[in-house]
Amino acid sequence: MSDIKQFKLPDVGEGLTEAELVTWKVKVGDTIVVNDIVVEIETAKSLVELPSPFAGTVTELLVEEGRTVDVGTPIITVDTGPAAEAAVPTEVPRPPEDRAVEPGLIGGPAPGGRTSVLVGYGPRTTEAKRRPRHSSTPTDASPAAAQVGVQRAFAPSTPAPDVDIADAAPAAPSVRVVSSPPVTGDSRVLAKPPVRQLAKDLGVDLATVTATGARGTITRDDVERHAGAATESMGRAQPTLEARSGSGWYADPDNTSLRELRVPVRGVRKVTAQAMVASAFTAPHVTEWVTFDATRTVKLVERLRGHRDFRDVKVSPLLVVARAVCLAVRRTPEINATWDEAAQEIVLKRYVNLGIAAATPRGLLVPNIKNADALSAKQLAVSLDQLTAVAREGRTQPADTSGGTFTITNVGVFGIDAGTPILNPGESGILAMGVIRRQPWVVGSSIKPRWVTTLSLSFDHRVADGEQGSRFLSDVASIVTDPGNGLLF
Repeated sequence: MSDIKQFKLPDVGEGLTEAELVTWKVKVGDTIVVNDIVVEIETAKSLVELPSPFAGTVTELLVEEGRTVDVGTPIITVDTGPAAEAAVPTEVPRPPEDRAVEPGLIGGPAPGGRTSVLVGYGPRTTEAKRRPRHSSTPTDASPAAAQVGVQRAFAPSTPAPDVDIADAAPAAPSVRVVSSPPVTGDSRVLAKPPVRQLAKDLGVDLATVTATGARGTITRDDVERHAGAATESMGRAQPTLEARSGSGWYADPDNTSLRELRVPVRGVRKVTAQAMVASAFTAPHVTEWVTFDATRTVKLVERLRGHRDFRDVKVSPLLVVARAVCLAVRRTPEINATWDEAAQEIVLKRYVNLGIAAATPRGLLVPNIKNADALSAKQLAVSLDQLTAVAREGRTQPADTSGGTFTITNVGVFGIDAGTPILNPGESGILAMGVIRRQPWVVGSSIKPRWVTTLSLSFDHRVADGEQGSRFLSDVASIVTDPGNGLLF
C-alpha cells in the first residue's frame, strides 16, 4: 500500500521566495531516511543542501535541474507506505570520523559552533542512520582533509604584508559527513552553477568532462579545456567566453554572433542590485577619507606572523583594521546602529557583528563575524579566514549573512586607494580599506619611505552627524597608525 508524500521547497530562513534547483542528490527508486540530503539549491545568498523530512522510496523528481521555482512548489515525492518503510535500512555503518566534511551545511554545525537547520525541521535528538550511496564508494580522508580549507581573505596587492584573518573556535565542532556522488552523468556531476552555465554556453556535456577539482568537482578550466580539445579535433576555431568574477560574460571580439549576451539577473546579483538601490536612495550617505602612515601596523603584522600563537594563522593588516573598528565603536556607537523607520528610533547595538565584503564566483557576499568585539586577536584572525574561505566556496549559510552591524570592504586587494562604499542595508557604517603602498612621507623634519594607506568611511547621516563620523574614522586611523593606541579604548 502506497502513501505518497510531497516535499515542497521550504524557506530556508532568509525570507526566501524562490530558489534554483542545482543538483539532485537522489534518483527515482532510491531509499532514503529522514534528514538524508536529497537536493542542492541555490538561493539569493548561498548554496543549501535540503534534507528530506520523510523516510521511504523516491517516486518522482518533480523539478529538473537548473529550474527556478517558488517556495511552496512540490519538488519531490516519496512513498512512505509500509512497503517502502520496510525497505529502509535499519542499520547502516556510520562513516569514519575522519572522513572529509563540509562545514556549515543544513543540519550540521556551522562555522562558529552554530547548528544550521532548515526552517520547519529542528535538530535531530537521535542519531541519524544514513543510507549507503548506491553508485559510489566513499574513500577515507586524513584528519587534515576534514578541516576547512583556509585561504587569504584578501591577497596583498603590493609587497606590503596583506593578510586576512579569521577567528576559529579553539576546537572545531564535529560536522556532518556528506558523501559526494561520482561524476557519472550530467544529473550527478559536481559543478558550481557558473561552471554549468559556461558548459551550456559552450555546448559541453558535463558528463563527458574529466574533473580535476576537489572531490571530483568540474572546474571552469576543465570545461574550457574539454571545449578546446573537442574543437581542435573538428579542425575549426571555437569561440571563447570568459567569466569575469560574477560581473557578466564577455564574448570573443572576433565572433560577431557573440558580441552581446543576455545574462539573467537572479541570485546574488539580483538581491545585491535591489539592496544597493534601496540603500542608496533611502539612507543619506556621507563619505569621508583619511590617509596616514600605517608602517607600525605593517611591522606588527610581520611580528605576529612569526609569533608562536599565530604560527598556523594567516595574518594581514585587515586584522588590525577589524580590531580597530571593534574598539572605535565604543566611543562612537552611532556608527554601529540601525535606523528604525517604523518606530522612528535609532537602535544602538552593544555588540559588533562585523561584516566582510567578499567577492565570490556567485557575486558579492557579506557574511559577518558574530560578536567580533568579544574575540581575541587570534580568534578574530581565524574567524576572518574561515568566513572568507566558506564564502568563496559558495557555502555561506543564511545565518552568516544576516544580523550584521558594520561592514569592512577591502578594495586595496584590487590596488585601489579609496572609494565611496554604499551601506549594507540595515547598517549605518561601512569602511573601505585601501591598498597599502610604500610612499615618501614626512617624518619629523625629513622625508622617509613609509607604508601609507587610505581609509574611507560612509555613514548614514540620519544616525550620525559629521562629528561622530569624523571621530570614528579618526579613532580607527589612530589605532592603525599605532596599534598601541588600542590600549586607550
